[in-house]
Amino acid sequence: MIRVVAVDGPAGSGKSTVSQAVATALGLAVLDTGAMYRVVTLAALEAGVDLDDGAALGDLARTAALDLDGGVRLDGRDVRDAIRGPEVTAAVSRVSAHPAVREVLVARQREWATTRGGGVVEGRDIGTVVFPDAPLKIYLTADEVERARRRQRDETAADRTADVRTVAADLARRDRMDATRAASPLTAAADAVVVDTTAMTREEVVAHVVELAHRHLGPAA
Repeated sequence: MIRVVAVDGPAGSGKSTVSQAVATALGLAVLDTGAMYRVVTLAALEAGVDLDDGAALGDLARTAALDLDGGVRLDGRDVRDAIRGPEVTAAVSRVSAHPAVREVLVARQREWATTRGGGVVEGRDIGTVVFPDAPLKIYLTADEVERARRRQRDETAADRTADVRTVAADLARRDRMDATRAASPLTAAADAVVVDTTAMTREEVVAHVVELAHRHLGPAA
């Protein structure tokens, strides 16, 4: 059995922060699948690829020199900041809705976990599509106001100006697109443990997920 902790949830629910901390506590590698879709989106924007052309975007996802080991690189250059910019953020849900893109990246995500014997994998369809047999599935959520506040703090920390109302509107737009897309919509797996992080500290969420992992994961090989 591959020792995968699948972490899903909407933007601002704490997926990335929690996944990193849980992976460290468990001694596992971590994969941010959202970053993969953002890298493909950045590559498409830079190449002038039509964001409604699913076939072309699928080809781009297949050929892009995407590397998430120890950073986020596209064609050998660090794009950690570039993929979090407003243009990519505005376009990523549109790009990730294409089945051709998801098919390519899901295959890459499964290969990543298989070669490592597991890991903490975060995204929006990990427990439902990518690893439906994962021994532990977590669905993180929080109320809309708290998620907007968290994302606004992230934007401020990255020197990107954004007010809470603008961020909240963007999160609502992305939630609608991600939850209603035909390919792999955002939803909690039937057997996922739903964790509402609204009133929880980061440390409380991490401790809870680590405790669940110890109960659900098999021993390391």
